[in-house]
Amino acid sequence: MVTRILTEKDAAQAAKIIKNGGLVAMPTETVYGLGADAFNKKAVADIFKAKGRPMDNPLIVHIAKIEDLKLLVSDIPEKAIALASAFWPGPLTMVMPKADGVPDEVSAGLDTVAVRYPSHPLAETLILLSGTLIAAPSANLSGSPSPTEAKHVLNDLNGRIDAVLDGGSCEVGLESTVISLVGDRPRLLRPGGVTVEEIEGVIGKIDIDPAVLDRLKQGEKAASPGMKYKHYAPKASVVILKGSDEQYIRYVNDRKAGGVCAICYDEDAERLNVPFFSLGAKNDASAQAKNLFSVLRSVDDSGMKIAYAHCPDINGVGLAVYNRLIRAAGFEVTHLA
Repeated sequence: MVTRILTEKDAAQAAKIIKNGGLVAMPTETVYGLGADAFNKKAVADIFKAKGRPMDNPLIVHIAKIEDLKLLVSDIPEKAIALASAFWPGPLTMVMPKADGVPDEVSAGLDTVAVRYPSHPLAETLILLSGTLIAAPSANLSGSPSPTEAKHVLNDLNGRIDAVLDGGSCEVGLESTVISLVGDRPRLLRPGGVTVEEIEGVIGKIDIDPAVLDRLKQGEKAASPGMKYKHYAPKASVVILKGSDEQYIRYVNDRKAGGVCAICYDEDAERLNVPFFSLGAKNDASAQAKNLFSVLRSVDDSGMKIAYAHCPDINGVGLAVYNRLIRAAGFEVTHLA
């Protein structure tokens, strides 16, 4: 199979591929998604095959009209309507009770479905032209850093999928926020560009799932993408360093072995004696989010073997940056004294 590179003018071709049961990587405002007809069981199964993704990891279904929720959700909560009004189209995914027509392949056998309405115009166009709804995880090999440019998709999936619809660099750079609206109180499953504080400003207090900052418990089912497995990881080993700025600089500069680099902030750069990759300014979590996956891929491109990451502030969008970094690090965190 030859993976075709399509552009905005080729959106109708991309939609035809989806209609015919093929796979198209599409741009969204978060990351590139690997899309297939959400109601075509074989096409959905082909997503898992192309990515090497475990089948017990649920997918997100992307819509381009609010009224399409009724095709996916058996009981739409009032809080879902409030959140959709505030944040859709945009980087928010809601988990709700699924309708009978949603294939188990999409929901990983759960009785819920994850839904979002992306704001990228090409994603919206593709969904509308395809005449169906599109199931799409990130368009990368399972476990590797998510793609924020079309070239990242090709690096991972060239020859495994039918086409990449090139829509430029992704604006947000991290996957969507995922919130479950099933149960007594809404529960954050994955942080993203829509923050906890913003959500609580609309629907009141929410719970934060322990798996946001830690591993899933043994035997626990993943209710959302990005919860269960080591994710977002480059080939190099990543270690998060928690401590003061001075402790971080001193620790990294003491690492004398070759193949060592730093994932740092702009403010760290001139004081480091090892190769470095900056996420952006220390107080700019949005820039860190946008740059994180590109930085992780750059670490591999440079041939580095171990990357020491400056621990981000775990507030606002910073919670999402930390959530991705800790999974890229396989939960390896060093507390500096």
